Amino acid sequence: MKTPPLTSLPTQSTLVVLLLFLMATWMGCSPSTLEDVDPATTGTSVVIDSTTTSAATPEGNQGRAANEEDLLANSTFSTTVTITFGSTVSISNPLAGSGVAITETNGDVVINATATGVAYELSGTSTNGSVKIYSDKKFKLTLNGLTLTNTDGPAINIQSGKRVFVVLADNTTNTLTDGASYTASGSEDMKGTFFSEGQLIFSGNGSLSVKANYRHGICSDDYVRVISGNITVTGAVKDAIHTNDAFIADGGTLTLTASDDGIQCEEGYMVINEGTFTINVAGKGIAATYDTDATIDPYVTVNGGTFTINSSGGEGIESKSILTINNGTFVIKTADDAINAGKFIYINGGSIYAHSTSNDGIDSNGPLTITGGRVVAVGANAPEAGIDCDRSTFKVTGGTLLGIGGSTSSPTASVSTQPAVILGGGSASQVLHIQASDGTEALTFLIPKNYSTLLFSSPKLKSNQTYRVYTGGSVANGRDFNGLYLSGTYTVGTVTATSFTTSSMVTTVGGSTGPGR
Repeated sequence: MKTPPLTSLPTQSTLVVLLLFLMATWMGCSPSTLEDVDPATTGTSVVIDSTTTSAATPEGNQGRAANEEDLLANSTFSTTVTITFGSTVSISNPLAGSGVAITETNGDVVINATATGVAYELSGTSTNGSVKIYSDKKFKLTLNGLTLTNTDGPAINIQSGKRVFVVLADNTTNTLTDGASYTASGSEDMKGTFFSEGQLIFSGNGSLSVKANYRHGICSDDYVRVISGNITVTGAVKDAIHTNDAFIADGGTLTLTASDDGIQCEEGYMVINEGTFTINVAGKGIAATYDTDATIDPYVTVNGGTFTINSSGGEGIESKSILTINNGTFVIKTADDAINAGKFIYINGGSIYAHSTSNDGIDSNGPLTITGGRVVAVGANAPEAGIDCDRSTFKVTGGTLLGIGGSTSSPTASVSTQPAVILGGGSASQVLHIQASDGTEALTFLIPKNYSTLLFSSPKLKSNQTYRVYTGGSVANGRDFNGLYLSGTYTVGTVTATSFTTSSMVTTVGGSTGPGR
C-alpha cells in the first residue's frame, strides 16, 4: 500500500481554520437562541423590582393654607367660664356683669359675650340640653367629658362669626346629638349638631362623637380646621362635615359616616396636610364645589394623610376646579368616579388606589399630569375607563401608573417623558406579569376584575426594549399595594402571544383608547 504524501494530510493551520469555522457557526446561532429564552420560560423565578422609582418636578398647588391666627398658642384666654351639665346645670362665671351674661332654661344655656380672652369649659351629661353662644370676640371652647343631647335643635349652636378654638381635652370622650327636627329661632341658621357661623378650629387629644339626626354633623358657615383630635360622626342625615368657605386638616383622626357627603365644602377650597380619614358615605367622600358663584375657586390640595373612602353613590374625591395630590395613601372605592376634577388633576406623589364600580377610576374634565407617586386606577367596563382625560393633554413624566377598565385615555407623547404601553384585556384573580427580554421585571399585578384595556407607565419600562406578557403564576414573599406587587419573587405562569417593543413614547398593542390628546 502506498503511503500518501505528507502534503495531502491536514496541516496544523488547516485544523485551526476548521475549528474556528465550527465555533463561529455555533456562536452565530447562539445569540438568537439564547435571547429567545426568557428566564421565566425555563421554570426559574424572577425577583420583583422594588427599587426603581422616578419623580419629576412637581406641578400644581403645593400650598398648605398656613395661618398663624389659627394656632391656639398665638391667642390668650385669661378667664375661664365653666358649665357642668347634670340633673341641674352648674355655671361658674367670673365675668358676670363684666362682659359675659349667661342664662339657663330647662337645660338650654345661652351665652351673650362682649368680653375679650374668654375660655368656656363644658362638661357633664344632659339628655335634653344645649349651648348657644353669641360673642363679639374669638374664644376658646373646651369639651371636657361632655355628653349633650338636644331634642329640638343643635347640641352646640355658635351664633358668632368669630374664630372658635375647640379643644378636645386629653383623655376625654365627648358626645353630641341633635333632634330629628329643630325649633326655629327667628332667622338664625341651625344646620347641624355642632354649628357655627364662624371658624371652627379643632385641637387637643381627646375624642368627639357626633350624631346628626336633622342635617349635618359638624357645620360652619365659614371654615373648619382640624389640627388634632379624634373626631367621629357616627351618622348624618346630610353631610358629616359641611363648610361654606374651606376645610383644612393638619392632623387628627376622622371617622365619618353619612347619608350624603363625608366632607363637603360648599363654596370654597380644601387643603389636607395630614390626618387619618375613614369615610363611609352614600354621596361624595371629599368634595369642594360651588353652586352659583363662578368666581369661587373650589380647589383641593392633598399634601399628606391616610384615606380610606367608600361611597355607594358618589365620587371619592372631587374638586370642581384643580385637584393636586402631593403625597398620602389612598384606598378609594366608589360607584361614581373615584377621583374627579373639573379643570385639572396633578399627581406628584403618594400611593393611590382608585376603584369605581360604575364609572372612571380617575377622571379629569381637563388636563391630567402625573409626575410621581404610585397610582392604580380601576374603572368600569366600556365606555368607562381606568383613567379618563377628556380630550385634553395627558402628561406622564414620572411615577408608576396602572389603569384598567373598558378603555383608557392615552398619554400625550409630545409632552410625556416616561414610556407607556396600552394593552388588551385580562381576567380577574390572575397574576399579570410583564418582563423584559433580559429577564428583569417591569410589572407584576394581581388583577381585581375583568377588563378590556390596560394602561401602564413606569420607570421600569425602558426605551427601545422588548417585553413579553405572562399570566398566571404565583408570587412568594410578596408585598403589594392593592394588587400591585412592590417586592417578592414571581414564579412564571403562561407566556402569552403579546409582546411589544417600546420604540415610541406610547406603545399601543391592544385595548381601547378614548378621548385624549
